[in-house]
Amino acid sequence: MEEGLIKRVMASMKCGVCGQRYEPDNINVLGQQEDLWFLRVFCSVCQTQYLVAAVIREGKMPEVITDLTKAESDKFRNADRLTADEVLDMHNFLKDFDGDFSRLLSRK
Repeated sequence: MEEGLIKRVMASMKCGVCGQRYEPDNINVLGQQEDLWFLRVFCSVCQTQYLVAAVIREGKMPEVITDLTKAESDKFRNADRLTADEVLDMHNFLKDFDGDFSRLLSRK
């Protein structure tokens, strides 16, 4: 496995202190022994440093467990990806939603 991929995986993680995502430039690979990787990560927001030991294995993807039919899975697999605006729209809707689905679905 290449070092760049390991850095991308770590860049998707958040700092345990402030919740900020790590910047790739602040992730240093210190070494590797087979599937065990040693990294130093630094949070540029709260200035916290971590020593990370991560087991990362290459191989086939795990089996997906779902209650979707094959047709439903194919439909969603081929669907357009959500845009950032669509995610923000849903976030804004849910922020003020009171959970009353009956009222929501009876609107005309």
